[in-house]
Amino acid sequence: MKKDHKKERFISFPPNLLPAIFVERPNRFIVKCRLEKTGEMVEAHLADSGRLLELLIPGKLIYLRKVEDPKRKTKYSSVIVEREDGNGWVSLNAQLPNKLAVMAVQGKLIDSLKEWEYVRSEYTKGHSRWDLLLAHKDGRNMLVEVKGATLVKEGLGTFPDAVTARGTKHVLELAQIQKEDGWETAILFIAQRNDIMSLKPAYHIDPAFGEAMQKAEKAGVKLLGCRADVTLEGIEVTDEIEVGT
Repeated sequence: MKKDHKKERFISFPPNLLPAIFVERPNRFIVKCRLEKTGEMVEAHLADSGRLLELLIPGKLIYLRKVEDPKRKTKYSSVIVEREDGNGWVSLNAQLPNKLAVMAVQGKLIDSLKEWEYVRSEYTKGHSRWDLLLAHKDGRNMLVEVKGATLVKEGLGTFPDAVTARGTKHVLELAQIQKEDGWETAILFIAQRNDIMSLKPAYHIDPAFGEAMQKAEKAGVKLLGCRADVTLEGIEVTDEIEVGT
């Protein structure tokens, strides 16, 4: 039977997503929205701690899923939000990039990783836990740190959208591990929207992260990126994009 490669890199959203209008974000993990169908004001969990200032604008269309869990403080979770130009969607779940990264590696979407095999997620080495561990047939191992990107201007994506001391620390750690025998390292950016054509550090937001990226690149850390297509049905990792410093 012929494999459905699209299915192997596609994550479905729950059916019957509820359209709502974004009103405000009282804290990092909560958004207030007005359900389109009933007009009811509800609170929804937001699984992305980034600033998202360009996306979470009052009046924007956002889709929610209802959560039947009596232990949850909120009965809804945010799933996607309308793009700034109104011509598509952006995923609001910061947990999806790691899953999409595994799909990209296993689906051989990234040229420089085609000879590497996925071993496991959440691997501890040194002082940190890394998103992916890959292995090469020649015995080398590779650590991959995954970053989800949502910020874009005229096709150029940037990361981060808020200062990330933890992210900078990880980048510098990868540069050190890259020097060890038998180890390779990479940073893989997953664009959670299909209008990001290339990506670079957001120096205007976090210059320290940008400088760390430059050091990592000089040390030999691979800088990689993939783009995802987002619809009401789900999110699919589609192709590789260029990442520079």
